Amino acid sequence: MPQLRPYAPRDLDALYRICLKTGDAGRDASALYAEAPRLMGEIYSVPYGVLQPDLVFVAEDDEGVAGYVSGTPDTRAWEARLEAEWWPDRRALYPAPTGIAPADRTPPQARAAFIHAPIPAPEGVVARYPAHMHMNILPRLQGHGMGRALFERWCEAARAAGVRGLHVGVNLANPGGQAFWARCGFAPLPEALTGPAPGTYWMGQDI
Repeated sequence: MPQLRPYAPRDLDALYRICLKTGDAGRDASALYAEAPRLMGEIYSVPYGVLQPDLVFVAEDDEGVAGYVSGTPDTRAWEARLEAEWWPDRRALYPAPTGIAPADRTPPQARAAFIHAPIPAPEGVVARYPAHMHMNILPRLQGHGMGRALFERWCEAARAAGVRGLHVGVNLANPGGQAFWARCGFAPLPEALTGPAPGTYWMGQDI
């Protein structure tokens, strides 16, 4: 039976691996990021394990860690911390693409561009729902209630940290992810809060 537990430093490689294996709108992105397999994790999972480990939990079975949930109580403070403590080293590792139009960039080039010029979460979303979270689970643990269990474990810790409003940004090409978050109580947010949101389906809830 899979077990949930707090993140530990030994789980760092698992955060990289799971983020890659679910990085193509929930599908395996290994082929897309063959030239930079750690790049997805550098953005979406590993900084939480390093900088906010108290709000990272993992699901582990006999084969190892196969899922995680992460997040932060204050998205704006998190963005500032990434700028000060995380992005500078990553910018040295992943040069910004130059002379390539955004529409022509490969997935790794697009992610590298984000590292050099991060796009902040919409102001309306953050003002109403300041916290955010991420979750990824490998297929072998999907459909067994692990997502719900990870979500509830994270919310318990987040409430203790004072979180009341929470948002997620879901890839528009991932309807399964949108449906999962809806089952967890999230509602789609209106454009009045999100502004133009190409590629992202913003959802929020009070917890």
